[in-house]
Amino acid sequence: MKQTAVEQFAIALYECGYLQGNGDEIEKLLNTFKEMEKEQTLDFTRNAVRKILDEDRQNPFNLEQYYEQTYGGNK
Repeated sequence: MKQTAVEQFAIALYECGYLQGNGDEIEKLLNTFKEMEKEQTLDFTRNAVRKILDEDRQNPFNLEQYYEQTYGGNK
């Protein structure tokens, strides 16, 4: 199974020594953030699919542009 970006980030923090504490507390916090990431992904996907289905053939929907508008890209 693939790891989410949140999981990869938590592992990187742990390996660099920035993430310390009780394992149960860390797991609970990680699960909270994973759920937030899941909701963001589902909301983004639902909205993108709606926009694609409403697409104007003269002005096609640009998924990357929609992502930039939603999350601000690499800012």
